[in-house]
Formats: sequence, C-alpha cells, structure tokens
Amino acid sequence: MGDPRRAGSPVTPLLVACALGIEQVALRSGRGAPGPVRVLRTGMGPRAAEAAVARLLGPGGIPDAAVIASGFCAGLAPGMHPGDLVVAAETRDADGTTPCTGTGVLVAALARAVPDRRVHTGPLTGSDHVVRGVERAALRAEGAIAVDMESAATLRTALCHGPRPVAAVRVVVDAPEHELVRIGTVRGGISAFRVLRAVLPAFYEWHRSLLLPRR
Repeated sequence: MGDPRRAGSPVTPLLVACALGIEQVALRSGRGAPGPVRVLRTGMGPRAAEAAVARLLGPGGIPDAAVIASGFCAGLAPGMHPGDLVVAAETRDADGTTPCTGTGVLVAALARAVPDRRVHTGPLTGSDHVVRGVERAALRAEGAIAVDMESAATLRTALCHGPRPVAAVRVVVDAPEHELVRIGTVRGGISAFRVLRAVLPAFYEWHRSLLLPRR
C-alpha cells in the first residue's frame, strides 16, 4: 500500500467545532473543499463547548483529531466590519491561554479562499456572555482583537484530551462601529454567513499542511 502522506490523505482527522445551528449549516454547505470533515455543533457558551468536545474526543470518539473552533464573533478592533475574518494567534479566558497552530498557513489560505475580505490576526478572548460597551473596550485594551464564547473552551478542552494541532477562525458579525443593536445587523449577518460558507477550503489547506515535514 502507498504512503497516505504521499497521496495527500490526512492521517489525523479534522474536527470543526461551532456553537450555533446557523454556523453548522454554513460550514456544512461550504463548497470547494475535498474530502470529509466532522462539523460538531457544541451549543452556546464555554461549558457547553467543553462538554461537547470532551464527549467527542473521549473514548469511543475521535481522540486524535485536529481541532478548529469556528463560527461568528464580535470584533473589538476599530475599523472591523461584518464579514471580516479573525485568525487567532492564541485564545484566552479566565482559565488560561492556548497558543494556536499554523496561524500563518490559515491567514494565507483564507486570503486565497475569500480574497475580498480582510483577515485579522491576534488574541481571541473568551467570555461567558455577550460583551458590549465598556467591557468591550476593556478587552481591547488588554490586546484582544475579538471575543466569542466558545473558542477558548474548545481548544483548551481539546488539548486536555491529548496533544494535537488546534486553531480558531471566526467571522466578525458584530464590530465596534457595527454593533448588533444597530439597524445594519441583518445585512451584516448575511455577509458573515456567506463568508463562513467559504472558509472550509482554507481549513483543508491548514489540515494538509500538518503533514509537511517541519524545518
């Protein structure tokens, strides 16, 4: 039998975790990505993410999977717009910091997959509630560029079940100048949904890159 690495077939499974049904629909309906991928809907919030990821990576699941946390997020940096992409250099929450794998590969792959969208890179912070106003400004002052409720918990839990590549890619649906309470919410949500549908080929490119020899 041939070497699966030479054939370009990933040995490590790929798990993409998201919180919401609409995020799962977008990721599952993405076009242009060859091969299978498991898209897990965890439910909303860090505790739900921890429980769902622990079940899937535990006994009887897919314990050796590479993990990407994806879905929507709130942007914290001035100038962000709905539909912009966030690639986490690390995820943060009250339980610590998780460095991400292959950030540069993801940024380049997303620029090719969605060339008309800006890609931002930096710390992605976690929260257990929707962040607004003064709290949003405080997180930005700490260096975070975006916030969501599941990514940090997802990646931390994944690594608790064994070493593996982990990453987080989010699509901005809510930004400082485009908060959800504003009238542009629907348009921004549609834009973010369309972008999320387009990211899966970049995830596969990141996944394939994990097999390349390190220098």
